[in-house]
Parts: sequence; structure tokens; C-alpha cells
Amino acid sequence: MPTVTTAARLHFGFQNLSLAHERLYGGVGLALDEPRLTVEATRAETVRCDDAATEPYVRRVVDALDVPGASVSVDERFPRHVGLGSGTQLSLATLIAVVRAYDRTADARTYAPQLGRGGRSGVGVAAFESGGFIVDGGHPTERFTAEPPAEGDWDVPPVLAHHDVPAHWRFVIVVPDTDPGQSGSAEDQSMRQAVERADPGIADEISTLLTRRVLPAIATREHSDFGQAAARLGRLNGAWYADEQGGVYRPPAGELVDSLASAPVISGAGQSSWGPTVWGLTTADYESEGHEAGVLALDAADVDGTVSVVAPRNTGASLTD
Repeated sequence: MPTVTTAARLHFGFQNLSLAHERLYGGVGLALDEPRLTVEATRAETVRCDDAATEPYVRRVVDALDVPGASVSVDERFPRHVGLGSGTQLSLATLIAVVRAYDRTADARTYAPQLGRGGRSGVGVAAFESGGFIVDGGHPTERFTAEPPAEGDWDVPPVLAHHDVPAHWRFVIVVPDTDPGQSGSAEDQSMRQAVERADPGIADEISTLLTRRVLPAIATREHSDFGQAAARLGRLNGAWYADEQGGVYRPPAGELVDSLASAPVISGAGQSSWGPTVWGLTTADYESEGHEAGVLALDAADVDGTVSVVAPRNTGASLTD
């Protein structure tokens, strides 16, 4: 039975949301080794799925591939709409599992738009393909319209930069027990409102930050420099989203970021995508201390939640028969 295993990603932010510049969006992020999801598929005459949240993805895949049906099971999964990219990973894992069940081949990047993925950021698709740290090229600004494009009427943004993430780096992942982050039509509306009033000067600062600090730090494997620069990129993005998410970070992420960043073993902290997930960067030598910093951050914010310390993932999704 074809089985596809993939995992979460962090999204640090975009390079540009202003209509004053030539290219829009341009995601920056990286692949994590956990939490993971595993999808299995076999041929079927109809759509059968043991998970109600996954069934819509299966139907999209079956339609895109023009096959009669598929029986799909999800053996591992991670939370939806918390900023870890579950939707893209689940849809692409389902695609590849069903493709293999029919003894066919398919390129995830090519099919992603038909599955509703890669419309703004290309980080999730690239993470599924090859893992690592990713910067994508965004979309031509002239293609932006007040209404969302028709389903599938886009190409996944090209990868501009890709680097392996040092294996000894660790990411403290804090997921507070709050309402899920934005998704679907609500996310589309919020993004369009942010774009329509985005300050182009922020994009100019991010461009300098990316080329002078983020990319050199990942290329030279400078742990502290990378964490601080990625955190700064997130804060700058938050200035664009403040009206849409209730602040530079979506509450209570701001308190969590502040507390986590103050821990001596943490080099930079930020919010992933719309949150509520917060990340902090440490190393394998300080896993236990990093975990404790995450727990203390939840305590300081007076919220429940989960804390994990995970490695980066420098390979794409795996497929076994």
C-alpha cells in the first residue's frame, strides 16, 4: 500500500505585500522533522476516507487525476490551522499516495494549484519536495486582483534560494490552546486588506534583511544570527498584519514570543504564519532547557498548550509501497 510521510513547516513571513513593488509575496520558511503526517491510499471505485477533514482533499485529488476513486487513511496527523502548514502537506501527501496507487507519476508542484495550494506562498510545496530552508520568488504584482483568482489559476512560486538547515539546530515549537489561525476565505480577505494598505518601506527593509542577514546566516550556518534575523523578518511582517490579527503578533503569541526570546538558550523567536504557533531557535545541546523555556512562556502568558523541540528536515516527503 503506497504510504507518504511528510511533516510540518515554519513560515517566517513574506518579502513584500506592497503593490508598489514588482513582485508580491515571496515566502520565507523551512521544513521541520515533526510533527508528521502519514497518508496511505489504495484504488477504489468511490472516495473512502477515515478522516472527515481529509476527505475533501481526497475528492480534489481524484478529480484532478481523473480516476474513479481512492480509499485513503491518515495514520499520523498534526493540528490544522495553527501555522504549521498542515493543509498543503496533507493535500500533496494524498496526491502522491493516490498517484502511486494507480501506478502513475505526478509532479506535486504541477498539481498543487488544482488542489488549491501554492496560491501565495511556495514554501509548503517546496518543503514537501525537498525540505530545508526556502525562499520563493512570489508572483508578478500585476496579476493581483481585488477578488481571489479562479481555483488553480496560478503557478506555484519558483524557489529562489534553498539551503540545508544544520542538523544540530532545534526549534522550540509552542502551540497555545487558542482559536485556530485564519484559513480559507477569511484568510483571503485578510491578506487582500493587508496588501491594499501595505507600506512599501517595510518591503525595502525586508529585502536588505534577507540579503545581508538571513541568507548569509543560513549559508554560513550562524545559528544566533539566523534566529535573530528570522525573528526580525517576522516582526516586520507583523506590522503589515497588525490590523488583521490584533497586533504585531496574534494574541497571545506576542507574550509567548517575548518570553521565549528572553531565555538565554533561545536565539530569536517569532510567530509562524497566522499563528498561534510560536517558534524559538536553540541547538541540540540545549533541548531540555529549550523545552523548559517553552513551558515557562505558556505559564507567563497564562495559557495552556503544548511544547516540543524538533529538528529541521532536509529531505522531501518519503514514499514507500
